[in-house]
Amino acid sequence: MRILALLPVCLLCVACSRKTPPADFAKLSEEAVYTILSFSPVGASSQGLHKFAGEDFDTALDDLSFRTIQKQRNYFVELHKRMEAFDREALSPEDRADYDMIDYQIGLALFDTDVAQSWRKSPQSYVELLGTALFSPLALEYAPKEVRYRHLIARLEKIPAFVDTARRQLVGVPPLWAKVAQEENDGNIGLVDGLLRKNAPAEMKAAYDAAAGPALDALRAFNRFMATEMMNRPMRGPGATDWRLGDQYATKFRLALATDRTPDQVLADAETRLKEVRAKMLEISLPLHEKWFGAHGAHADLQGVDRENKVISEVLDHIAQDHSTPAGYFADANKDLAEARAFAIGKNLLTMPRGDNLRIIPTPEFQRGGYPVGGFNPAPALEPQLGAFFWLTPIPADWARERVESKLREYNAYNLRLLVVHEAMPGHYVQAEFANDMPSKTRRALRSLFGNGPCVEGWAQYITQVMLDEGFLDNSPELRLSLLKQELRVDANAILDIRLQTNRMTEEQAMDLMEKSTFQEHEEAVEKLQRAKLSSAQLPMYFVGWRDWLRVRELVKTTRGAAFNLHDFHNQALKEGAVPLPVLARLLTGKGL
Repeated sequence: MRILALLPVCLLCVACSRKTPPADFAKLSEEAVYTILSFSPVGASSQGLHKFAGEDFDTALDDLSFRTIQKQRNYFVELHKRMEAFDREALSPEDRADYDMIDYQIGLALFDTDVAQSWRKSPQSYVELLGTALFSPLALEYAPKEVRYRHLIARLEKIPAFVDTARRQLVGVPPLWAKVAQEENDGNIGLVDGLLRKNAPAEMKAAYDAAAGPALDALRAFNRFMATEMMNRPMRGPGATDWRLGDQYATKFRLALATDRTPDQVLADAETRLKEVRAKMLEISLPLHEKWFGAHGAHADLQGVDRENKVISEVLDHIAQDHSTPAGYFADANKDLAEARAFAIGKNLLTMPRGDNLRIIPTPEFQRGGYPVGGFNPAPALEPQLGAFFWLTPIPADWARERVESKLREYNAYNLRLLVVHEAMPGHYVQAEFANDMPSKTRRALRSLFGNGPCVEGWAQYITQVMLDEGFLDNSPELRLSLLKQELRVDANAILDIRLQTNRMTEEQAMDLMEKSTFQEHEEAVEKLQRAKLSSAQLPMYFVGWRDWLRVRELVKTTRGAAFNLHDFHNQALKEGAVPLPVLARLLTGKGL
């Protein structure tokens, strides 16, 4: 396993003496997309690929055994060699974009197999894959209910063997990873024993119960294993039970973000932006502070950061008092969804999809470790008519009053609106609908399957800013201040990930950054610190993507001059799918960023 020697080549394939004709690239691209999809039957089925090469994905679970993982690794190495035989410069612009996306995917796959080794170190990856395998046939109506339940039963029957594989391969892991995996696995147990059992067709209940019994036994045994034996297994090699990537972080960062900027360059930019955004927040806060707290003045006795913190915090605390309730949270989100859609249509920001295939649902329990607030699950790339889901994580009924209040204050009336814009209208949902309208099924699957994180997360942040720039909510200063607070969070996300993963920040410093410098509620800060320990090179995607979407727009605007039109720019950009933003710039202008 020589991943460190291979990765730089994967990122920038070199020319070979014998070149494959450019016309042959489409064939290789199609083969790569469907072969890589086939490596995960659960993922393939969820994307709308139900059968391939004689295999029925709807009834299968992924094979995560060592032998199969090595076989897949060998395919990526061989694919890289075949890719080298093409002259990238001779490819059409669209094929060149696909080439770059496959190239980065090869690097990410080899990094995961050889360095991150999620198959050995991440119990959460096993748990979440099982959750997806069981939840998707219930949520996605790709066949009659009875047929989908036959698929569910077949997958339930395979759970004991799947868990056995996990137990053989998992070794000592960070305690937090084990804890979150157990909590999410409780969600799987609840799904099998509750929602799935309850919804089983009457004539299939006996068959369901027969398969569910051994599956539940295996899932419960898996939790016991994760709590005891797994934690006692020593991990060989560097970074034994540490969640930090350390020296390997820069490689993961470059692959995951598809950027030529180094972590330290992004870190310096984020730390500079944080100071600038705080200054803007003070400027907006002062008139609001005078309006609400005029009696005790604007704290002229304080200087610098202390005055910023005091004035801004008092204004944000006042804004946070306007919030939903646990019972009304979902109703308010639905109302905000309609409001955001109507505004985007009225301002003609882009061609809005109908929106009738989007549903707001509770975040599945097996995903709540990574999505403590919410998330977006797009319609399957190969069956987009099945619809998309905006996940909103409900507030647990057993939370203490202080935790509930902290959560609701963070996602108050203004921040809940921003969340809805980001995840759905016209954020992730609209972006995914454009991508799923791509005529070429292979390209649609490729740019969905290998979608660039900064392009996806950056779009949601960028279009939220555009909504406010266009006057959303009557140019409310409260909403603008809330967006600036969100921008502080985006800055902090990048700082946290880079500094924590490279061991340049303590947990105490991380909490101080979030609570004192970026005005986050305690509950939000606790959840974000957990997320930073569970993932790597994901949190900076918001910052890098937001900044680069603005750079792409400026480049297109400069290139087109008086012919530039915001509506057309958005439509044309989104029709390219989730390509890396430097690639998008090249597609739209023929120039790099």
